[in-house]
Amino acid sequence: MRVIITAATNLELDGCAKKASQLFKKSKVKISFHATGIGMLASGVKLTQLITAHQPDLIIQMGIAGGYIKTEPLGKIWVVTSEAIADLGVREKGIFTDLFDSQLIKENEAPFKKRKLINQGVKLFNVLKTDTAAAVTINEITTSPKRIKEIIEAHNPDLESMEGAALHYVGSLTKTPFIQIRAISNYVGERNKAKWKLKESIEQLEAYVLTYLATLENGLKK
Repeated sequence: MRVIITAATNLELDGCAKKASQLFKKSKVKISFHATGIGMLASGVKLTQLITAHQPDLIIQMGIAGGYIKTEPLGKIWVVTSEAIADLGVREKGIFTDLFDSQLIKENEAPFKKRKLINQGVKLFNVLKTDTAAAVTINEITTSPKRIKEIIEAHNPDLESMEGAALHYVGSLTKTPFIQIRAISNYVGERNKAKWKLKESIEQLEAYVLTYLATLENGLKK
């Protein structure tokens, strides 16, 4: 089984890659790690290149995320089921209108389903039965209370990242199985980084992905 693991940055990736190279050296799960770069554009291009070159059986995107639900603890791991692109549209007279409402894209135009980028294989690949989340992807970190309110009203998301939609878009169009795994490092809108749990979230993420890979490996042995 060929598995590609990606993250936006090496900060999110390197610890897991180092441990996995030892733990799965003789495994039937053939793993490679790749940093895609930050944002939808860099991630979309890199993911397309990786799929073309390696034809993986599964792509895992791991990374930190901002959380919209302040009752959920920082560091918690989520598996993302659906993505929406929160900043693709037109802002006119202070009002944001997405491309669906502008009728520039149909709500079920591939790979969208009812305006969402949905992981159709999430039940199969959520092997640890982790809590699932709806997410939005945006090219700038959201800080404005007005913008946060707009996004919540439009999408009702649990999480926010800068790369998730790229995975769902490319994976869906190329029919490549994928799973997006996120740890909440901060709440959306919180700019005091002393309140963030960046290091702890990456550690939680690393431990989770290693457990996930071991579970995949055990499944192949049966």
